[in-house]
Parts: sequence; C-alpha cells; structure tokens
Amino acid sequence: MRRRRLELPGIPMHLIHRGVNRGATFLDSDDNASYLQALEVAAAAQGVQLHAYVLMSNHVHLLVSASASGAVSRMMQAVGRRYVRACNVRHGRTGTLWEGRYKSCLVDSDRYLLACIRYIECNPVRAAMAVQPWEYRWSSVHAHLGLRDDLRWTPHPVYLALGADKAERETRYRVLLMESLDAQDTEAIRAHLRQERALGSPRFQSMVETMLNRPAGIRLPGRPAKSSVGD
Repeated sequence: MRRRRLELPGIPMHLIHRGVNRGATFLDSDDNASYLQALEVAAAAQGVQLHAYVLMSNHVHLLVSASASGAVSRMMQAVGRRYVRACNVRHGRTGTLWEGRYKSCLVDSDRYLLACIRYIECNPVRAAMAVQPWEYRWSSVHAHLGLRDDLRWTPHPVYLALGADKAERETRYRVLLMESLDAQDTEAIRAHLRQERALGSPRFQSMVETMLNRPAGIRLPGRPAKSSVGD
C-alpha cells in the first residue's frame, strides 16, 4: 500500500518526476514547449500555483502550492496523460514516459523556500548543461530575473519580499543565485525529497505532524544515499 503524500493547502511543495529508468522525457524543444503548455492548462484547472520549475532531459522539478489537498496530484495526472499522448503521436512511439509516482516534499517558506528555488533553477549548471542558470531556456529563472514574461509563473510572497519593487527583487535574487547554495541546504533538500517528508524547521515539522497525524521529519539513514548529478 502506498504511503499518502504529505500535502497541506497553501504550503509549497517541491516535486520531482523522472523518466522511466531515467530515460529521456524530452527529445527536442517542441517536447519542452508541449509539456509546459500541458502544465499551464492543468495547473489553471486545479488551482495550482507554479512558483519555480526546470525541465531537464529526463526529469522535471516543480515548486507549487495549491488551495486544496489532492490538487497537485490531479494536476500531475492530467499533465502526464496529455503530454505522453502528444509525445507518442509526435515521435511515433507507444507506452509511458514517466515513473509511475513523482517524489514530493513540503517546504517551509520561512527557512527553505528561496534555497529550494535556487536549487531548482541551478539544476542545469550542476548537470553541466549551462554555465549560468539563465543560459538554460526551460526554467523559471528568466521570470525571477525579469528576462522574460512567463504567464504560467506565480511569484511566491517570499520572493516578492526580496524588494520593494520589481527591479530590486530581480537584483537581489540574481545576487542570491550567484552565491553557492549551502552544502547542508542542498543535502537537506535532497534527503527530504527522497524520503517525501517536510523540509523545514522543527516547529514547521511539528505543525505538519499535528495537522496530518503523520511523521514529517526524515529517518536517519543506515548508510549515506547516493545523489545524482543534476537532480
């Protein structure tokens, strides 16, 4: 029996969805555009806000929040059906592209949200697909830096609090983006996503546990788990 996801209305959720056996999910730029169109339609239909994203060659990262429990799952199901159908027709293939279940974790806005956005948008740099995050096309970084309009993107209040106006926010976020992400933050993001727990302070985790009556903190590993470049 599958463990139910940690999910709370209004609380940001970081998720990753991989291709089957880590195989390619995007073969060309038309595939990327098709996925984003499917994501835009499904997010609007389910009332899900998209705060950050990156489409890699064989997986996607999304940072979202929803007004109702179950909305993110319904969105991802709709995206999967629409995108796979379109991709199969375009490339003359059959079958699925995605692992059956995406990984997700709740994110504490006060402590980890900006780190999580930076982690997502720096993914292409870690994977040696770009020297700078903004050199990679399929990412929300262009919206955060004011380089391109992105109608599917909704800035999170924590990002908006970076400055009194658009220019100040973009400048301050660029400075953050150029700083190396703390190694402990990076490992915390990976560990909580891997175990599908609540990434945040003990107070945040206690709140999640109280509301959902389920453990929210990560289990101590018996041995260090391997992390993949570009995850």
